[in-house]
Amino acid sequence: QAGSSNTSLVEPRPRPIQRMEVIAPRSHVPSMAGHSGKHVEPGCPYRSDDIMSPEQAVSTGTTVMAMCYDGGVVMAADSRTSTGTYVANRASRKISKVHDKIFVCRCGSAADTQALTGMVINYLGQHAIEIGNMPTVNTAANLFKMIAYNNKDNLSAGLIVAGWDEKLGGQVYSIPLGGSLHRVPIACDGSGSGYIGGLLDAEYRPGMTKAEALALCRKAVAHAMSRDSSSGGVIRTLVVSKDGVEEDCLEGNKLPYGP
Repeated sequence: QAGSSNTSLVEPRPRPIQRMEVIAPRSHVPSMAGHSGKHVEPGCPYRSDDIMSPEQAVSTGTTVMAMCYDGGVVMAADSRTSTGTYVANRASRKISKVHDKIFVCRCGSAADTQALTGMVINYLGQHAIEIGNMPTVNTAANLFKMIAYNNKDNLSAGLIVAGWDEKLGGQVYSIPLGGSLHRVPIACDGSGSGYIGGLLDAEYRPGMTKAEALALCRKAVAHAMSRDSSSGGVIRTLVVSKDGVEEDCLEGNKLPYGP
C-alpha cells in the first residue's frame, strides 16, 4: 500500500514473574533463595523483628504508698498517667475505693488494675451482704491476692490495699507483681518508689501521729516526683480511721519539695 512503512510490530516484553514475599517470623523462615524475607513495610509502626509476636507494652509509671499511724492509715499517690513518654492524664486517681473504709493504691497497667478492682468490689459487696456486717481489710486483700495470683501470667498489677476495721484497726497489705500478699507497716510501689526507699526507711517509725504520717507521705511522693519522669501532677492523700475518711489534694505548685 501507498505510504506503508517497513516498520514491523514490536511484541511487548513479558513481565518477569515476581515471587510472593514471605511474611513470617524469622525463626520460621530460614534463608530462602529468591525470597525477600521482609517482615514489615518501611515506616510500619509495629516491631520489625517479628510481626507475629505482640507489640511491646508501653512504659507506665507511678508512685503510690501507704503507711500505718497511731489510729489508722495514710495513703498517698501522684496523679500522672503516662503512655510511654506521653502524659495521658495529669490528674488521674490512683487510689480507688473498694468499700466504705477499704481502699487500694494501683500501679502497673491501668486496665489490669481497674478490672481487678472492679471484680473485688463486686465480690466484697456480696460478702458484706452475706455476713450482714462490714468486711475486714484482710478479706479484701486476700480477694485481690487470689485473683492476682491466679492470673499472674496475664496481669501487670501492683497493689497496696489499706484501710481500717474494728478487728485489727489500721492495716496495710502489699501485693506486688506475682500475686503474693504481705502485711507491712509501710508500703511503696511504682516506678518512683525506688528513689524514696531510703528516705522512708530513715523517716518512718511506728506510732506516728496523723499529721506526721501525712507530712512524710507528701514529702516522700514529692521527692519521687522530682526524680521520676513518670510521676508527677498533684499529690492525692487519703486518711482512713475510726472516724471516717479524709481526702485531700496537694497542688503541684505547693509541694514540700521540688526540682
